[in-house]
Amino acid sequence: MVPEGWKSREFGEVTRIANGQVDPRIEPYSSLPHIGPENIVSDSGQIVDVKLCSELGLISGKYLFDENAIVYSKIRPNLNKVCKPGFSGVCSADMYPIWPKDGVDSGFLFQLMLSQKFVSHAIAVSMRTGMPKINRAELTAIPVNIPPINEQITIAKILATWDQAITTAEQLLASSQQQKKALLQRLLTGKRRFPKFQAGSGYKKTKYGEIPVDWQFTSLASIARQVSKRNIDGKDYPVLSCSKHYGFVNSLDYFSKKVYSTDVSGYKVIERGCFGFPSNHIEEGSIGYQNICDAGIVSPIYIVFKANEQMVDSQFLYALLKTEYYKQIFSAATNASVDRRGSLRWDDFSKIKVQLPSLAEQRSIVRGLSAADREIETLQHQLAGLKKEKKALMQQLLTGKRRVSI
Repeated sequence: MVPEGWKSREFGEVTRIANGQVDPRIEPYSSLPHIGPENIVSDSGQIVDVKLCSELGLISGKYLFDENAIVYSKIRPNLNKVCKPGFSGVCSADMYPIWPKDGVDSGFLFQLMLSQKFVSHAIAVSMRTGMPKINRAELTAIPVNIPPINEQITIAKILATWDQAITTAEQLLASSQQQKKALLQRLLTGKRRFPKFQAGSGYKKTKYGEIPVDWQFTSLASIARQVSKRNIDGKDYPVLSCSKHYGFVNSLDYFSKKVYSTDVSGYKVIERGCFGFPSNHIEEGSIGYQNICDAGIVSPIYIVFKANEQMVDSQFLYALLKTEYYKQIFSAATNASVDRRGSLRWDDFSKIKVQLPSLAEQRSIVRGLSAADREIETLQHQLAGLKKEKKALMQQLLTGKRRVSI
């Protein structure tokens, strides 16, 4: 049902979609910025990491757009990659530059294309091949409801205000994450210390760089032991996997399907408080600290170990092993390993050294990092809340269920 005063139209009736491609290798196009699907953040319209055509070494077959255009990705419409650049440039042949016709506000059209209703229509007509893709005829046939121009402008302004709030929240979150990264680097290397732990004078050199003179530089073998308990009784433990960014996750929840063997009797038991990593993927940073269940099981390719709690705080060690620096160390150790399958076994892994302050200082560092994590978590919740509220408001405003005052 169309709201009073609104008109039901097809997308092609209210827009103009670009025709004709340009060669990005020649001037003036080579000096213009280029946008592809990879430069657009799904569902948000944000544009990232844009470069000039000349920097990318592009070949022919691209569309030209101007500062008034909306740029829409025609591949994988489920990802909803649409943006309103506000500048002139060249876009990938996998994208359509689109302009509103007379009587249609570009800000309203942009919000309409971000809406779940528009995305659902695009998905429905694109799922005919292995690579979902919406062609020109399918795009122009999508039904849309258009209010009077003054109502369009008001709706667009309201939703743009929410977009600005979301952008501000995202910037605050990115800043907080960057600050935590810098704090992590300084605390874990002893470049920044809490006042009560500054008794040592100066630094000493190690193969991994300088550390405070009162810190230890010791092998993992001296502070941890391998754990090789197998699920020989075939107990119904949850199957865990280790991700690069989140550490251990429940495999079924994370992958939304079963990706492990039906027979798990040979799997390794990993109890709460243990570390683990897949021996053939640790160079990617896939190492985790198991703190999601009392006991789970992991694939036989995993190396499981437990830290000596009298010498090391597990949260400190986990933060250290998850740094980009140790990811590089793991990669070098894997390449140097005698295991020709590209795996890092316990014998070689345990030789890797770590910088270790006193247990009391380790715990202070963990508390400092936890405070930073809580701030990041608060900002993440705020951002998620803003996005959820905007989505609900879009559903009301763009369908006419909630009308605005002009």
